[in-house]
Amino acid sequence: MLREVGFTDITVGPPVDTFGGAHGEPNARAYDVNGHPFLARKPGAGPHRASPVQA
Repeated sequence: MLREVGFTDITVGPPVDTFGGAHGEPNARAYDVNGHPFLARKPGAGPHRASPVQA
C-alpha cells in the first residue's frame, strides 16, 4: 500500500505492545496482536521534509 502511493525505502520495525494496560489487553494477548512502526521515504519530499508513516 505504501508503494502504491509513492513511498520508497520502506522499513517495518519490530513488534510493539500497543495494548498494555488497555481494556482489550486480554483479547490482544489471546490473538497475539502487536503494532509495528513503519519508516518510509517519499521522493521529492526533501531531506528536511521527511514523511514518517504510522499505521
